[in-house]
Amino acid sequence: MDRANTENADSAAASAGTTGVSGAGPGGRLSAFDGLAAAVLDDRGAVAGWTGTAEDLTGFCAEEVSGRPVRELVADLPDDLRGTTHMPTSGRVRLWHRGGHTIDVTFRTTRVNGSAQLLVLAAPTYHVADHQNGAALLRALSAQHRITIALHDTDLTTMQTNAMPGTLDGRPVQPGTRLCDVLDAEDAENLEAVLRQVLETGVPVVHRNQQVSRRHHPARRHALSLSAFRLEDSRGRPTGVAALYIDDTDQLRARRHLDLARKVAERVGGSLDVVRTAQDLADVLVPAFGDLAAVDLAQSVFDGEEPAERLGGGDLHLRNAALAPATAVWPAGIKRGNPVPPLSDHPLLRSFQHGETVIYGRDDFVALIGGPHLVEQLLPQDAHAVMVAPLYARGLTLGAIVVWRTGHSDPFTEDEEDLMRQIASRGALAIDNARRYTREHRAAVALQQSLLPPATTDTPAAETAGVYLPTGRGAGTSGDWYDAIALPSLRLALVAGDVVGHGIPASATMGRLRAAIQPLADLELEPDELLTRIAELVQRLAAEAPSGNHDVVGATCLYAIYDPVTRRCAMASAGHPPPVLVRPDGTAEAVDILPGPPLSVCGMPYETTTIDLEPGSVLALYTDGLVDRGADDDIDEGLRRLTDALAVSCRPERALNETGRALLADLVDEAPRDDATLLLARTRAVPGEDTAHWQIPADPAAVSEAREWSTRQLVRWGLDDLLFPTELIVSELVTNAIRYGRPPAELRLIRHNVLVCEVTDASSTQPRLRRARTTDEGGRGLFLVAQLAERWGCRHGQNGKTIWSEQSIECPR
Repeated sequence: MDRANTENADSAAASAGTTGVSGAGPGGRLSAFDGLAAAVLDDRGAVAGWTGTAEDLTGFCAEEVSGRPVRELVADLPDDLRGTTHMPTSGRVRLWHRGGHTIDVTFRTTRVNGSAQLLVLAAPTYHVADHQNGAALLRALSAQHRITIALHDTDLTTMQTNAMPGTLDGRPVQPGTRLCDVLDAEDAENLEAVLRQVLETGVPVVHRNQQVSRRHHPARRHALSLSAFRLEDSRGRPTGVAALYIDDTDQLRARRHLDLARKVAERVGGSLDVVRTAQDLADVLVPAFGDLAAVDLAQSVFDGEEPAERLGGGDLHLRNAALAPATAVWPAGIKRGNPVPPLSDHPLLRSFQHGETVIYGRDDFVALIGGPHLVEQLLPQDAHAVMVAPLYARGLTLGAIVVWRTGHSDPFTEDEEDLMRQIASRGALAIDNARRYTREHRAAVALQQSLLPPATTDTPAAETAGVYLPTGRGAGTSGDWYDAIALPSLRLALVAGDVVGHGIPASATMGRLRAAIQPLADLELEPDELLTRIAELVQRLAAEAPSGNHDVVGATCLYAIYDPVTRRCAMASAGHPPPVLVRPDGTAEAVDILPGPPLSVCGMPYETTTIDLEPGSVLALYTDGLVDRGADDDIDEGLRRLTDALAVSCRPERALNETGRALLADLVDEAPRDDATLLLARTRAVPGEDTAHWQIPADPAAVSEAREWSTRQLVRWGLDDLLFPTELIVSELVTNAIRYGRPPAELRLIRHNVLVCEVTDASSTQPRLRRARTTDEGGRGLFLVAQLAERWGCRHGQNGKTIWSEQSIECPR
């Protein structure tokens, strides 16, 4: 082969597109072949020219193959080429290598202009496949609208990119530009720092997340995923950086929407307060969804009632319940608690009233609020878009969520409108649950308070003040109650109780127990006996309860009776906390009382404890909601706090009702977990000169002596107008005691706002009022007593019974 043919072959190969492709051979071995092998064949198919790259490919030098038919170099000539001089334009064959093995090559042929010779170009098949696959991959990547491929030189100027000039789809680079030409200066500097590090170190960067803004749209942020690697020449010297910018903005927005939906599910609905729920809903929307947010509710929803259905403009009876952020500069007409002004009958308003989420532009919103004169009052500054979503649940439109976007923020999109529908649906259910709870809670509190006695009483035995605070959680009231019941002989019964359960059922049970205690108190039973009777009633109520609810009927109760004449207080407890006694000197302590079982446990005895009380002492009865703050709080510590607070607050010059309210405010949380009840009783005493005693001899003649003694006593007290009826009453009561009772017997007169006449004997026989026949010689005594006294009765004690009567004193002392 002559030198000219060899040079011509090299030149032809170069002009045919030698690219210098190099790469790893099979198994990752780096091939020494760095180009296309080229040979020139004459018209007989013999080798007429052989290049250096052909020698590198086959190992044969030009002298060894010159003049030889090219068929001799082919290891497995296809059948269609045997016996023919025709050369196909392209194909794939296996060539012999000088080392004895074969090489799989892909070739192409072309005729040399003005000659019968053929130029054959060949390359290892795996090189050709790599080149084809790489080109296909590059074309596929270049066609992806979310992927920008950019080649940057060593100065980080863009040399080549698949981004189309003038596009506004978020691609960060264009050919011939620097990143700072199209991106925000700070974002461009951050990206170039990453690319410069890749260029200097050769360490690639894979999937580096970066937030960027375009230079001409600084408010709109794009999420980019950057991957970059260094470009090198054949000697390994850096020539630039190849970068792939993947636009993850849509994926980021989708993730944010999912995060927002999750936050709404987690944060909205945890409270049963309507306003708190509305505020949670507004807070979660800012700034994740909008720049400003408000929640407006129908006025009836605040009270727990269902809103009325409305269509068209006018006063929609909406009031603002929540604003976010609270620190924002809101227009003067938008404040928490403000009513929403009347609106125009706008088509978008109609769409909202039919349950659709609507988006208003600034002009639409101005038309809706009635004209430009209200813009400053009702439109946030720089607001350019507002989305309004109805809070629709169970067929009721409870209100609306209003979200504004201001400044350079993006307008609302369709997928955000869909997201708002989901958020509004969940928020509406949460607000409706809070509304229904508010209604039930208010009904239970109203029932509970209607069943409680007057907050204050003023009796000869004591002045009292009761304070009740319903629970701020759960299903409403817990059935706590207190009572102050005036008893005969100037005595006073004090009651505090706590029913098991919550809501209206607990209030109803409380009402039944209070109604049962009052007639039992009028029977003047001892505290332990009264609690035994009430425990039997609770057992009957439990038996009447629906199947499965027997265990939820129960209560605790403390019952005390104070006698201002003896200045003694007898009390018994059915599983209830002990009362606290505050003495006139300001010292306070819990009364040492042995509690019996709760009222739901029947068959166990109760024990009466009796203590002496000085006039001016304060006895505090309460329920456990005042001393128990939860599982982490010690009840003994709560009782100590109450005792200390009572010692400080119960001052003689301070009204009891004021003291009670102050104590509840100091000791109870803002949203108490249980009802809290406090009954304060400041005791009084009947002076010794207002009582008189006379021992009754067991002699019928003593009746006249009793009349004379009582007459002298009434004259001494200045009660001359009561002499005649009192003589008859004393005569009849003393006669019954002598005739039917057992000694010892005693007559006692007590003067206060009434005149009390008591006759006590050791017999337990119950007197009975009846109408005597005309022929009867007796049986008219109690009938006369009932006619002369305002009221009369009989009470039993441990050592007998007492029959008493009361007469009003016109000008009490």
